[in-house]
Amino acid sequence: MPNFLKNGSKLFSHVRTITTEHRAVPSPVPFMQLDSYCEVNRDEDVYSKNRVIGNLVKCGSLKHALNVFDEMPVCDVVTYNLLISGHGRYGQPKAAFNLYADMVSLGIRESATTFSSVLSICSDAGLFREGIPVHCRVLKLGFSLNLFIGSSLIDLYLHKGLDKVALRLFDEVPERSLALWNLFLREFCELGKSEEVLRFYNKMKQDNVRPNGLSFCYLIRGCCNESFLHDGKKLHCHIIKIGLVKSNIFLSNALVDFYSACGNLIDAMKSFEVLEREDVLSWNSIVSICAYKGLLVDALEWFSCMQFHGKRPSIRSFVGLLNASSGTRNILLGKQIHCLILKMGFDPGSIHVQSALIDMYGKCGNIESSVLMYQSAPERTLECCNSLMTSLMHCGIVEDVIELFGLMVDEGIGLSEVTFSTTLKALSMCASPSLHSCQLLHSCAIKFGFESDVAVSCSLIDAYSRCGHVELSLEIFERLPSPNVFCFTSIINGCAWNGMGREGLGMLEMMIQKGLKPDWVTFLCVLTGCNHAGLVEEGRSVFNSMRSLYDIHPDRQHYACMVDLLGRAGLLDEAVELLQQAAGKGDSVMWSSLLRSCRVHGNERVGKIAAKTLMELELDDFSIYLQVSNFYSGIGEFEASEQVTENCTARKVTKQIGQSLIEVTVCV
Repeated sequence: MPNFLKNGSKLFSHVRTITTEHRAVPSPVPFMQLDSYCEVNRDEDVYSKNRVIGNLVKCGSLKHALNVFDEMPVCDVVTYNLLISGHGRYGQPKAAFNLYADMVSLGIRESATTFSSVLSICSDAGLFREGIPVHCRVLKLGFSLNLFIGSSLIDLYLHKGLDKVALRLFDEVPERSLALWNLFLREFCELGKSEEVLRFYNKMKQDNVRPNGLSFCYLIRGCCNESFLHDGKKLHCHIIKIGLVKSNIFLSNALVDFYSACGNLIDAMKSFEVLEREDVLSWNSIVSICAYKGLLVDALEWFSCMQFHGKRPSIRSFVGLLNASSGTRNILLGKQIHCLILKMGFDPGSIHVQSALIDMYGKCGNIESSVLMYQSAPERTLECCNSLMTSLMHCGIVEDVIELFGLMVDEGIGLSEVTFSTTLKALSMCASPSLHSCQLLHSCAIKFGFESDVAVSCSLIDAYSRCGHVELSLEIFERLPSPNVFCFTSIINGCAWNGMGREGLGMLEMMIQKGLKPDWVTFLCVLTGCNHAGLVEEGRSVFNSMRSLYDIHPDRQHYACMVDLLGRAGLLDEAVELLQQAAGKGDSVMWSSLLRSCRVHGNERVGKIAAKTLMELELDDFSIYLQVSNFYSGIGEFEASEQVTENCTARKVTKQIGQSLIEVTVCV
């Protein structure tokens, strides 16, 4: 008898014995149905094992699930799908992707569920490089038209920032569900692309897609910018019209948050008042906006009322109050908030709290506490480093700012636009700013992709101007696609620093032609340029236009600049008249400048007025007394000079020793 028949008869008798005992199938089993019966038996075994693995995964017992998997002689696509989704769900994306790779290498064909799970894991874990081959497999196996797989692919490319690729895939999807539209709205909202959010909303209306409450939440949060306040208000009106405000608590909170982010306190309060049940998010938004607006009393009242109603404050409320303490330099309030954070059991090591505390102590002038908070952080994060950097900058410790930048580079902490902007400002404020250092930072900004950032560009313009290389500042300014008020102000200030007053006036004219409204800082930079270049008529015209054309009232610095300009030109009587218009009829800086001009032009009459006014101010500045004494001595009134000296001695004024630094280039 052939061997295969012998083996077959043995196998047949064995199967018949088993089936007879368990009564699973009628006995005897025909020989021709033996292979199909074994296949059924094996499938039942895999199915039962898959159920065990599924239950273990639901319980979070991945280790036991893998043990069952290792004991299985045969497994199928369902087995791998359960393990892949389980590892992804419990924060093990690498292990999940390795399971998928093993599955493909064994020749097990993926299902739609496999691709959806793997692509979602790649998207959430940032495994973009691993996601590209998965996309190729999707195309190869013909799953590209599947709605769920298409959604996962779109989510992957949106997370990577490849909007064009995601939109192309979106156009190829045969059926666009509302969930897919919401996916785009969510991603654009999280990335802060307000224009894209509104553009996509218009596209939804064109395709007759009706948004739901979640869609409007994303749309409203996407407008959380003062530039899109009008668009957000139109959305609010539409939401009221369709009756979603009162029925959706999340949408109501989004409206409160929207008006708070736009700085519209009145509408934020109105949105808060119409809430049928106040949510903790809304309370935190109200506290935050009051603190942002500098309404500390109101913010603290809402903060107390919030706790009275049983709502626990969040990190956002504390950060808002700490930022308000920074803005008002109220270190006492900041310390009280710090104590309350610790008392209520909030994690003091939170990035947002730690950064706010570092910033608060630094802005209030307590740099020691600011450094201590930085050192007590569990890890050095980019946010904490930036906060310490701005604190050091605020306290004038510019050398440490530059040293901190080097530390961040050495330790690989990361760099942001705030890092570059602050470091460049510190570099420009050094006693002798180095061109080489500016160029080095400029190269780093280009490498990290921050050259086009407005704040970084303005800081680069300032740094190069302080180094005396205004031509480099002009190159940076000319490369800006759409310079704003801050960019124009920076380049005008650079021209002023280098005695290019007429060029600064030209920039002001160009700025006005572009429809930009200059602010008080812009005018101060223009007047400084006119002062350095001796442009009296132009400076007088700019000064007069501030109030008449732009409704900007000149402050102390503008008056001081104009007094110095008129004094240098010998127009001393006009300078005195201008001083009479200033608040408090001028301060010591203005009168000291006028007195200096009187000595240069030999005008004793106006000089005596200036000297007398300076003495009436009762200052504690040795240089002022010395200047007045020298003036009287120069015109031959030695008794008055001695009297000023005696007054100075009686007030025990301490002389401040000045320092002067120069940069020397040594050629070897």
